[in-house]
Amino acid sequence: MAGPDHDPPAPSPDARRPLKSRSTRWAAHLSTAAVRAGLTADSISIASLLCAAAGSAALLWWRWPWGLLACAAGIQLRLLCNLLDGMVAVEGGCRSKVGALYNEVPDRIADSMFLVALGYAVGLDWLGWLAALAAALTAYIRVLGGTLGLAQDFRGPQAKPHRMAVMTLACLLGVIEWAWRSEAQVLRLALWVIAIGALLTCGTRLLAIARQLRAR
Repeated sequence: MAGPDHDPPAPSPDARRPLKSRSTRWAAHLSTAAVRAGLTADSISIASLLCAAAGSAALLWWRWPWGLLACAAGIQLRLLCNLLDGMVAVEGGCRSKVGALYNEVPDRIADSMFLVALGYAVGLDWLGWLAALAAALTAYIRVLGGTLGLAQDFRGPQAKPHRMAVMTLACLLGVIEWAWRSEAQVLRLALWVIAIGALLTCGTRLLAIARQLRAR
């Protein structure tokens, strides 16, 4: 076991979400620039939380359709930070001893902020809270599999990238709907898709863990 004066072990490859964007040239350039600028992975993780807070606040309190556009931008900036913090930590060799906490905790808070804000924005606050709870459970089940000695399972149908893609698309389509008839049916539908899909994701991940444990 590493002592307090040693660097933490590198995360196992199967504990990282598989992302095609991680191997792109633009992502490599951005992560290199971040390292050269002296940014740490932990600070980028905090920046992702600030992006989520700004996007959620814009959805709730900024006049639509501008609030919808700002929320979509906040979602994508949050995901960009999520990509870069891992690359700076692993590929850039800038891991910290508490990096695992910064990697997970801001993500759970950011998910909840976006989904709860969406619920209140469309008048379905209970569904926003349900979606946030289900989203947190998907991550809990993933990490639970890891604690049981299994590879962490990032499958959907509504893993984090899928949830954020649905919400981003809904915000952009919502701009058109709001300009056309000042309604938010697309956003309501998206919230239902995310909530039900996240619950299904919990089920698929639990079943996968059960199958692997029985096969041991």
